[in-house]
Amino acid sequence: MSVPLTLLGLLERGPSHGYDLKRDYDAYFGQGRPLRYSQVYATLSRLARDGKAVAGPVEQEAGPERRRYIITEDGVAEVEAWLGEPVPPDPDLQSELFTKVVLALMLGRQADSYLDTQRAAHLQRMRELTSFKRRGGTLDVLLADHAIYRLEADLRWIDHTAARLDQLARAVRS
Repeated sequence: MSVPLTLLGLLERGPSHGYDLKRDYDAYFGQGRPLRYSQVYATLSRLARDGKAVAGPVEQEAGPERRRYIITEDGVAEVEAWLGEPVPPDPDLQSELFTKVVLALMLGRQADSYLDTQRAAHLQRMRELTSFKRRGGTLDVLLADHAIYRLEADLRWIDHTAARLDQLARAVRS
């Protein structure tokens, strides 16, 4: 995920302090990966340096000094272009899951036990995500569904590969 473009998108809603941007990012996009304040402010500094946002004057209220950031026309154009681009499908034909299975077979090890362990880990994560869905709102449900569907695809691949381990072992050992 592009943190700078996501923060720019949040800024397009209206001028915001870094604190507010972090809060909104974490609430909508940071499930399990909240931003650090240092990352937010470093990103805002780079966006300002690159002419995509501007920092307003320092505001001193009851708390610490704050600056309200405002998106520029260049920033709006970049968000618009980014939103219009499709997310690239996973570009790598090789995955770690595939690599481990093939390497285990090349080394004469049992890949079926690895596949069983991986299947169990995927199923456990799916249970966690399903529980998360039950507690969450619409955003949480859709986020969890996205992850679950990806896990389901991996599970189909695991089953497909487990059924062909003998054939795959012959192919990698020849």
